[in-house]
Amino acid sequence: MRKVRDFGEDTIYFVSYAKLPSDISATYVHKVVGVGFLINVKTGIIEDVMVTLISDLCKDFIAYLAIGCNIEKDGIDDIVKKIETRFFGYSQKAVVVATKGVYRRYLKWKEENQR
Repeated sequence: MRKVRDFGEDTIYFVSYAKLPSDISATYVHKVVGVGFLINVKTGIIEDVMVTLISDLCKDFIAYLAIGCNIEKDGIDDIVKKIETRFFGYSQKAVVVATKGVYRRYLKWKEENQR
């Protein structure tokens, strides 16, 4: 039997997608890149990150740039800046677009579900 993490009731998963450039290896597997943030909606802290790119190192690095950030207090600009200054993969723009999409989905959820 598979052991499942306890995410707690205040943790919600937000995901967004963006089209990948046509000339990179990830495009042969996926037409889009998905970026997902697991956010504790009480604190605004990003607890985990998912990226649908091929390289585990790339996935881990992007997660490293965002985990622990407080999206509620700080918004998305610092995370985007980290991606733009530290991640120079061909999929950088798509990752930024998807990351901004996650933030828009979080804001929309927050507007509709004020606690």
